[in-house]
Amino acid sequence: MFPPTILTGVDRTEPVSCMEAFGPVAVVEPFASLDEAIREVNDSRFGLQAGIYTSDIHAAMRAAEELQVGGVMINDFPTFRVDNMPYGGVKESGFGREGVQYAVEEMTELKLVSIKL
Repeated sequence: MFPPTILTGVDRTEPVSCMEAFGPVAVVEPFASLDEAIREVNDSRFGLQAGIYTSDIHAAMRAAEELQVGGVMINDFPTFRVDNMPYGGVKESGFGREGVQYAVEEMTELKLVSIKL
């Protein structure tokens, strides 16, 4: 068992920062602009899910469009999921989508955008 952990000041080359952890671990990095944050996310070879917290719906929708990930959760954490949603990733974070309809459409690159108001 590993307790929920937030890490800061982690070098970008450390495995916990540049690989998928699949555990209760979050690496938090500051950024100066939305452009920088999107660039940092897209620089990864992985792209499973992303979450963005903001009161600016235009920034959220821009991030949802530009982030190279399988799903973007707006004002919610990226593990939110129900079976009929296309859950999965892009790049080295997955091969197709899980979910009733989406298992058939494995070769597509869908993106789900979820907004929690």
